Amino acid sequence: MNRFSLPAIAVAGAILGGLAVWGFDRQGGGVERAQVEAIVHDYVLAHPEILPEAMEKLRDRESGKTVTANRAAIVTPFGSAWAGNPKGDVTLVEYFDYNCGYCRASLPTIARLIAADPKVRVVFRELPVLSAESRVAARASLAAAQQGKFATFHDALYAGGPVSDASIAAAAAKAGVDTAQPGFGKTADAEIAKNMETAAKLGVTGTPSWVVGDRVLSGALPLEELQKAVAAARAG
Repeated sequence: MNRFSLPAIAVAGAILGGLAVWGFDRQGGGVERAQVEAIVHDYVLAHPEILPEAMEKLRDRESGKTVTANRAAIVTPFGSAWAGNPKGDVTLVEYFDYNCGYCRASLPTIARLIAADPKVRVVFRELPVLSAESRVAARASLAAAQQGKFATFHDALYAGGPVSDASIAAAAAKAGVDTAQPGFGKTADAEIAKNMETAAKLGVTGTPSWVVGDRVLSGALPLEELQKAVAAARAG
């Protein structure tokens, strides 16, 4: 049994049970419950597409509760680790890792989203899960964000090829970031730990992952999918 089996069984059971009760009530008790359940069973088999739709709604509902309970930790940027409209009506949050190729591939998509939507704000959250170099890069990035230089460092590090001590130092130098501030290591580690904890609550296991409105999305999504998520959040 894979990790999707139990939610699917639960959703199927809820659908069958709920529709059976509804059908039984509609018939005023004139039809045996078993007959109604058989009809509903056959309908679900004939229309299996309702199961993934129901599962998606269930996941969104549960993740929405977690987002609401942790909203500040998700949408409040660390320093200047944001882009777009600072007073945007919708915030899109990206959990990312500098060693993540899919995060790199998402850069032009984020830029196009911001260019096409003047009301959106994007917040970047460090989630260094792929390597030791990822954590070093995240700490340097947080130093840049604290000093108001996140965007320059972010772009320079991604443009510098594979993440290494040399490419991190080069990006920091280009952005004018002081990565040796006394005591900052504890601040950076606390921010990373908070992001890790929040990501675990959200069920985020990889990068890039996104939070928009009350939804949690995963993977390098096309522009249209991000725009659809933003529109849904904007509609409430």
